[in-house]
Amino acid sequence: MTRRNAEGAGGAGSSVLFGEVLRHFREAALLTQEALAKQIPCDRSQVAKIEAGTRVPSEQFAKRCDAVLDTGGVLTRMWGKVDWYPQVEHPDWFKRRAEMDAEVVDLRAYHERVIPGLLQTVDYMEALFSRRRRTSEEVEERVRARLSRQQRFLEPDGPFYAVVLDESCLRNLVGSPAVMRGQCAHLLDVAERANVHIQVAPAGLSGLIRPNGSMSLITLPDGHKWVYSETLDRGYFSDDPAVFGRYSQTYDVLRADAPSARESAALISDAMKGYEHHGQVPTERGDLDQEQLQRRQRRRLHRSSPRFPRTRPRPRQQEP
Repeated sequence: MTRRNAEGAGGAGSSVLFGEVLRHFREAALLTQEALAKQIPCDRSQVAKIEAGTRVPSEQFAKRCDAVLDTGGVLTRMWGKVDWYPQVEHPDWFKRRAEMDAEVVDLRAYHERVIPGLLQTVDYMEALFSRRRRTSEEVEERVRARLSRQQRFLEPDGPFYAVVLDESCLRNLVGSPAVMRGQCAHLLDVAERANVHIQVAPAGLSGLIRPNGSMSLITLPDGHKWVYSETLDRGYFSDDPAVFGRYSQTYDVLRADAPSARESAALISDAMKGYEHHGQVPTERGDLDQEQLQRRQRRRLHRSSPRFPRTRPRPRQQEP
């Protein structure tokens, strides 16, 4: 794990200082916490916790605040000097995977139903962990641990990360429509990085051959290759070359047949607009285009309606 060590300051003190500077610039811009949160976008409570020094912000959050508050990049530079994760504990069953993330040089993944941890926002994480009835302290620790894994992949020279998201990742409502809107916005931001490649596999696109479930293909610096999959509380590894080759072939074909990164960004934008204007993306659609669905439904309704014989007018005979 890459860690940023603040010279002469502990992680806690630095996080408090970051929060104080953020609050100074926000108040100077005459913005409330809620107004700033809307422009990030994120939940107001996230801004409040970061200003209090009890929440770890992402680099993207710092950059957004710099842009909104016109700070000249002060917050982003501060963010880079803080050791946000001096003490992070991963679940025992996940430690091996976290260690691999700290040195992986190439990561290719496919995910269903849930946005992968490396791409999740804080609000999404909290909503996801809260589903499992954890205490607030447990949720906070899991969030910190997950954010610590993201750091290396969000750096300018981070490892290559290609991910194909099943459309269900965008449709499965985690938290609230506002949480999903922020999550979609984050996907679009992260996808602009040179080392991150995001594609979406639409549910209604026939012919796509997908893996049997969410999985990752991991390549380490020494060339060792692993296949990784997991359940809620257990991870599964295999370095069998035949297994890796089989999954790799399936994944490469899926990436080739799925919409391109640019087309996928448009699909993510459509999903974000759906959460913004309608509360949540409709779940009955076969793809992300509601208008096409309505047309198909009208055609089906027309075809299934009863047919009645029509009386056609006889052609008029011309008078001699």
